[in-house]
Order: sequence, then structure tokens, then C-alpha cells
Amino acid sequence: MKLYVRVIEARNLPAMDLNGLSDPYVKLQLGKHKIRTKVVKKNLNPSWGEEFSFRVEDLKEELVVSVLDEDKYFSDDFVGQLKIPVSQVFDADNGSLGTAWYTLQPKHKKSKKECGEILLAVNFASSRSYAELNGDGGTCGASMRKSIDGSVDSASVSFSSSSTMPSPARGEEVSSREEKSCPQRSLAGRLAHIFSKASDSSSSTTTKALDPPEVSESAIPEFSDVQSEEQSSSGTFEEVIKVMESRDQEGEVPSNLPGGVLLDQMYVISPSDLNALLFSPESSFQRSLADLQGTTELQLGSWKFENGEESLKRVVTYIKAASKLIKAVKGTEDQVYLKANGNVYAVLAAVSTPDVPYGGSFKTEIQYCITPGSELPSGEQSSRLVISWRMNFIQSTIMKGMIENGARQGLKDSYEQYAGLLAQTIKPVDSKDIETDKDQILATIHAESQSDWKLAVQYLANFTVLSSFIMGLYAVVHLCVAGPNMIRGLEFVGLDLPDSIGEFIVGGILVLQAERVLGMISRFMKARAQKGSDHGVKAQGDGWLLTVALIEGNNLAAVDASGFSDPYVVFTCNGKTKTSSIKFQKIDPLWNEIFEFDAMDDPPSVLDVEVFDFDGPFDEATSLGHAEINFVRANISELADVWIPLNGKLATACQSKLHLRIFLNNTRGSNIAREYIRKMEKEVGKKINVRSPQTNSAFQKLFGLPPEEFLINDFTCHLKRKMPLQGRLFLSARIIGFHANLFGHKTKFYFLWEDIEDIKVLSPTLSSMGSPIILMILRQGRGSEARHGAKTQDEEGRLKYYFQSFVSFGVAHRTIMALWRARALTPEQKAQIVEEESEGRNLQSEESGSILDLEDVSLSEVYSSIFPVPIGFLMEVFRGGDMEHRIMEAAGCVNYSMSPWESEKPEIYERHIYYRFDKRISRYRGEATCTQQKYPLSEKSGWIIEEVMTLHGVPLGDYFTLHLKYQVEESPSRPKACNVQVFFGIAWLKSSRHQKRVTKNILQSLQERIKIMFSVLEKEFSTVNEGETALQV
Repeated sequence: MKLYVRVIEARNLPAMDLNGLSDPYVKLQLGKHKIRTKVVKKNLNPSWGEEFSFRVEDLKEELVVSVLDEDKYFSDDFVGQLKIPVSQVFDADNGSLGTAWYTLQPKHKKSKKECGEILLAVNFASSRSYAELNGDGGTCGASMRKSIDGSVDSASVSFSSSSTMPSPARGEEVSSREEKSCPQRSLAGRLAHIFSKASDSSSSTTTKALDPPEVSESAIPEFSDVQSEEQSSSGTFEEVIKVMESRDQEGEVPSNLPGGVLLDQMYVISPSDLNALLFSPESSFQRSLADLQGTTELQLGSWKFENGEESLKRVVTYIKAASKLIKAVKGTEDQVYLKANGNVYAVLAAVSTPDVPYGGSFKTEIQYCITPGSELPSGEQSSRLVISWRMNFIQSTIMKGMIENGARQGLKDSYEQYAGLLAQTIKPVDSKDIETDKDQILATIHAESQSDWKLAVQYLANFTVLSSFIMGLYAVVHLCVAGPNMIRGLEFVGLDLPDSIGEFIVGGILVLQAERVLGMISRFMKARAQKGSDHGVKAQGDGWLLTVALIEGNNLAAVDASGFSDPYVVFTCNGKTKTSSIKFQKIDPLWNEIFEFDAMDDPPSVLDVEVFDFDGPFDEATSLGHAEINFVRANISELADVWIPLNGKLATACQSKLHLRIFLNNTRGSNIAREYIRKMEKEVGKKINVRSPQTNSAFQKLFGLPPEEFLINDFTCHLKRKMPLQGRLFLSARIIGFHANLFGHKTKFYFLWEDIEDIKVLSPTLSSMGSPIILMILRQGRGSEARHGAKTQDEEGRLKYYFQSFVSFGVAHRTIMALWRARALTPEQKAQIVEEESEGRNLQSEESGSILDLEDVSLSEVYSSIFPVPIGFLMEVFRGGDMEHRIMEAAGCVNYSMSPWESEKPEIYERHIYYRFDKRISRYRGEATCTQQKYPLSEKSGWIIEEVMTLHGVPLGDYFTLHLKYQVEESPSRPKACNVQVFFGIAWLKSSRHQKRVTKNILQSLQERIKIMFSVLEKEFSTVNEGETALQV
């Protein structure tokens, strides 16, 4: 026997999350068999509408129904449960408990906690077949005669087919109607009722025992009625969709499934037409897709209403083409409409492939969500299609991870073909079309002007002001009529004290009234001053321009005694704020205001939105809710017209939200990536190559980033958790991301630079293979999506990430610090760092010109020579041309790169250099980063070049820095010759007993390298002279 359980809905569930809501799902267990429903996000009265079946082996078993709250990072929370004995269902009339509400019980019996209720329909499979026979033999009269005349001409009808039988709830409604219309039951119905109590066999066995020719005439009309009812519940696709749209209640759009998004694209087509293209049986799209993917035997079932016309379903079967890993298998999709209201369509497809390994333990669920897109300049309608997926494991298996990875790769490949075919069928929306629509959209927004008189009426037209005015007028008249009083008691001239209790009370009332009126007047003056807001203020400069149109608010919290509030909105982005006007005594305010942020050099990451209640000039404003708009995770086109739900206690309770239109565009064109990278080169001291469009596209696709995000650099490293995980660290202007793929198990996460509170460098350990460790500490409450990559979390709730074993630690650390300082630090923090660095340096005076820290380092002369070379030619070694590259490569500097000279002060120039040592120079093949400055000598007869060098990847490289000074001047004794002197010194950052040995080793290597440099220079000069002489001849 099979026990069928339909989980319909629940109500009054307790809130398990901090936002005052829950993410409930239902888990059912009978014996060793377990199954669960989908998760309904953020709902205390969820609706599932899912049906499950269990094979019953023992009537003593209990059906355990548990409701749980899904938690993304921790174990799921228990909400409530109930137990239904199987014997209770078996002993019930017709083997069915019907559709009823059950009270959920807490985990502990002593607890008095209210756990809510759940609506279930529980019945045996045998009752389904007998339910048809158990009803009337057909309505008395015409239907009976029709069946007798031979409306059913096939004798081999099957009464056990689940596809032709109505649901239990529907069967009960039909039976009750027919009992009222016909007082007597048929003989077959009475017999079926008797046998349904005693029989333990399935319905299919029972129907085989009934020989079709011997089926009573009274049973035939029963089947005829069922068949006609089912035919009435189906029709053409357009008809059933119209019925679905007429019944659809306004509600939230289903959220994306947690497995990930397979396709997110806008198309130039209306939502209803896109829905018909994808899901109509008459559409050729599914057949074209099957031909493209090699799918055979495609059978598209017709859409039918089931479960009392509550849900619209169909079944699709096919044979999936063989792949490299598995053979061709049969697939079955149970598709059901979750929502259809004419604008929004959502379809959930549960895909079963029982023939694949472990195929009976899971189902793949795919959700298609169609919503209206942005308005296009051409006036055409657009639709947004989002396809997401998840794995629903019916039974636990140790192969879960492998199954998920295989399904993810297979779905990715399939839906790339799906997207390609769909793009050939209908035109995708170009993002440029949406940007050109910005001016048209903003031109239609007009802020409502409010005069001072209307504002004064809102604040001062009330009983308090009116009564105070009358009382004050009455007091003034009394002063005019009454004569002067005699001086009594402690009074003196100019001081008139109350002479009775009545006068004292009246005076106190007048003072209180005056205080209240003055408070209202002060609020009015403050509101009048803030009435204009930042609306209409045009942005200045070139760069990233952010425009926010604040349209309206909905269901804002009422905090005033009047049942209303005085809301205004504050927008914050990159440290800049914009404030809206105050809307007085409103909970559904209409603003229609436009705010433009001044151009930003860096692309913005986050826009903070907070709604406050205005409560006078002196009281602290009450927050009505806040929201954060992440430009990295959101698609810019989606923000062109969006409702933003507000967070916070008051906002969550009232389900408050704001209607915004947000536009972000770059006025500098395509060179913004090059300009940003050039700026980072100065900080890093190493040339950074601009990545190709293909590389940037792959980077964006890997982390799901918007198209304006560009990769700056990436490094191989280890992520330290319980076990080190090797992967790559990706750095862009707004995010830092990590990706690893170890034996098919992928680890991927990223967070914003603004999320980082502090970055520390830890000393090398044995586990880090001698490399320093970069520790990143995130701000409290940040990085929840990247929690799985954190090693620890401190008491304050801050996540900590450890990265180690960098191939080029120095370059990686400087790049990370430069990007973090540019994005995460406030202007005050940046100024403080610059001030601390300037205090730590002992700068030379402006006359000497040097601004490098060489005064504290003892320099000694290591090389001196007179070269028969003009000073202009010798300075080619420091000019960044081809000659410098040839000379430095000959001296053992590999991958030599430098930034251009830039003026730091008058006649003082600075640049940054990076190179690796050749093996003959250093067997460790370390790296060197240098900062060079040059300035002319006092008499301008030569140049001084100062250099500070840091070594990486060599023993004790972080213990010291090398300081060099090249002095090049014209030789007074020899014309067309110059004198070169080189000075050298070491600044020790940490003490070491190997200082003398290290100094000696570096000095020998440096002297050899300098000799090679200038000898190659002489050869270059002689080659040039010989060429000029040959030309003259």
C-alpha cells in the first residue's frame, strides 16, 4: 500500500530569524524513508502545495511531520512537529483523514510555546481507486441513460490510473455533491465501501480482479463523470493561463533557488508572450532546443488543473542525449506554475532521472521566473528571465558533493545552449538601450512643490496653537482692563507673584502652553529650512556619475501619536550624502526627487539608504528603516526601476519599502581601467598590465560581477582554514575574491574592500612554508556570503581570513594595501596615514632636493670612475628607454619594468621599478622593487639619483632595505666626459647576527652589477659613434 500525504500550507508559525520571519520547510518521515518540501523564504504563513507518497510496510509505524526553519550557515532550527499513526489513517472512513488543520507540537512536551498549525491531506492509495467507485453510480437521470447507451465503448477501462483520477479532496467534494443530488447509492458503490475497509491490496490489484465485461452498468457513469470533469479542468494553453491569472493573488515574486542562477537576461518581448514561447505546447522552441541538444522522444503533456483546480501542472518526458560520463537516460519533468498574474510568471520544474547512478535519491529543481523589464526608448515591452536551480535530495548519500558538481556542470552547458537559442529566437536587450533611456525617465519625474503657507498649516493649524492663542488674547485683554495691584508679601516693583492657588495654576498652564507652541514653531522653522533638500543639484566633474531618483515610499512606520510620521531619506555613497525633503504626516509619501552625486574617480560599491523621522531640530532622529544597495552584486539594469525593502525592527514589522530609480554611468569612456591601474602602479611600485577583454569577461563570469568590473591582478596563494587550500586570489577595483578547484570541489567567495576593517601581516610559520601571512579582518556583520572561507570569527562577530604562501609576497601585499587604502579608508584616515609617514621620515631640505630617507643611512662609496661619455648619453641608463632595458637585462635583471618619471616637487622626479634577479646574480631568483628619485645638482652640472630597494623572496629580505646614490657630473678635466660615483648603504629594520655576512654578500654582487652596467654603456656609446662615423664617410 501507498500512503499519500499532501502538504498544503501552514499558519501562525513562530519567527525564528532576527528579521522577525522564518524560512520554513516541511520534512516528512515514515520508517526509514525521508522527504522534504521546498523552502518558502521569509514567511510565517507559507504555502507549499506539494504531494508525496510512502510505501507502507507496517501499520504500526508513525508518519512524522516536522516543520523546520532553514539556516544558510548553521543547523536548521526546529519549529514544530506532529505524529500521525498509520493505523489511524487505515481505520478512517475511505482510508482517508481528509484535509484538516493539525496543531504543531514543540520538541519538549513541557514547553508551552505556540508552534502554529499545518494543513495536511492524508489518505491511502487504495482509497483513491475506491473513492471513484464509492461515489454515486452517476447522477440519476440523463447521465445514467447516456452511459447505458454506450458512451464508453471500450471495455478495458482502468480505474487505477493516477493520471485520470481526481485528488482526494476533489473526490470528497464530488461525492458530497452527488450524495445530495441522488438519495440512493449504487450496488457497486456499496460493495466498494465494504471492501475498502477490509482490503489491504493496492487499487491496481483490485481493478484487475474486476473483469471489464462484468463491470456493472452503474459503475460506468461514475467513470464517465470523472473523465468529463478532468477534461473540463484542461483546455488550450491560453485558456488555462487566463484562468490562472484570474485566480492569482498579489504576492511576492518567488526568490531564486539557492543552487545558483543559470540565466539572467532581458529580452524585447512582453512577459505573457515570453511565457507562451517557453511553455506553450504549441510553441516550437522546446522542440528546437531538443534538436540542438540531441534530446529524443520529447513528449510535452498538456497543462491541467489538479488538486481541486489549485495548481496548474504538466509532465514532460524525454531521453537525454549521452554525454562523456553517462549514457542516454530518460528524464521526467513535473512542471507546475507557482505564479501567473499577467505580468509575473514563475514555473518550477522537478526533474527526475532514475536511471542515472543514485538517481532515485535526488531531484533537480529548476525555476523559471519571468518579470517585466525596464522601459525601452522604442516603447517596446521587455521581460527579464531568471533561471535558477537547486538539488533536492530525497535520501542522504555520501555522493552528494559529486552529484551536485556533476549536475552544476551539466546544467551550465545545457543552459548556455538554451540562452543561445533563445537569443536567436527573440532579441536580447542591450544595456546601452537602458542607459539612453535615463534622460527620458528622469524627465518624467517632477517633485511636488510645497508652499510655506501649506507647511505652516500642517504644523500650526491644531487645537494646541488655537487654544494658546485664545488664552494669550484673554490674558492681554485682562491686563488692559484690570488696574495695578497692590504690592503684597515678597513682591516688589517689577515682580508680581501669584496671590492665590488659582493664579499659580493658571500661570503654570500658560507657561506649559507657551513651551509647546514654541516647540511647534521651532519644528516649523527647521522643516522650512530643510524643505528644499538636495533635489535638482547637478553633479560636477568627470568620472562615475551616480543618479538616484526617489519616487515614493510604502508602509513606512508611524511613530507619531497622530498615527503618521515625518519621513525623509538620506543617501550615502563614497562618503558623500544627499538628503531628501521632509514629507509631513505621511506613511506613504510621494517624493519624485532626483539626486546626483558628484563624479567619483573610483566606481562606487555600495549605496546606503536610511529613512528617518523628523522630530524637530534638537531631538535625535528616529530611524524608520535602512537598506544597502550593492552595485557589485546587482545588475545596473535591474536598478533602473526597483522597490527596495527596508531593514530594521520598525521597517520589518510594517514591511516598509522605497521605490527608487538608480543610474550609474562612466563619463570617462573605456580608458578608466587604464587610468585606475596607472594610479595603482605608483602605490605598488610595479608595472601592472591591463588585462584583455577575454580575461576580464572570464573574471566577471567566475564571480558573477557586472560588466564594468575589471581585473587588476591575481596571485597564487593558500587559504588557511583547517587545512590550507591552494587557489588564486583575484583583486579588482571593488572586490577581493578567492577561487579554488580541488578535485572538482570548488571554493569561491568574494567581499568588498569596504568590508575590511584591518589588514595585518603575521610572521612566517612552518605551515606557511616560510612566507608571511596576510590576515584580513572584516567589519562586524560583513561578509556573510563569504563566511565559508573564514578561518575564525572573534567575539565581536568579525570574520578573519588568512592568506599565505604567496609566490611574490611583496608585490601581493603592496597591491592589496594600495587597493584597500584607496577604497576602504575615509579621507581622515588617509590623511592620518600620510601624516604618520611624513613624521617618520627625515626629509632633506628643499635646497638639497632629496625627499628619500637617506639621512639616517650611512653611505659609503663603492664605485667611482670617469667615462668618456657625454652626461646626456649616460643618463639614458635612467630614462626608461630601450637602452636602459638592454643594460639592466645584461646586468641580470629579468622582467625589468618601470613607471614613468613624475614630478613630486619642483625639479624632483620619482618613479618605481620592478625586476627579478637572474640565477647567476642570486640563486634564490628573488625580486626587487625600487623607488628612484632624481634631481639636478646645485650648479646644474649633473644629476643625483637616489634609490631605495626592497628585496623579496631571499633570506632575511624583510630585515633590511638597500639605499643607493648615483652622482653623475661633468668632468672638469676632460671634455665630453663625466664622473660617476656610486654610494651604498643598508638600513636594518630588524637585528640579526648575520648582518656583516649579508652586507658583504650584497656589496660584492652590487659592485659586479655596476661594472657590467657601465661597461655595456661604453659599448653602446662606441657602437653609436662608429655608426655616425660611417654615415659621415
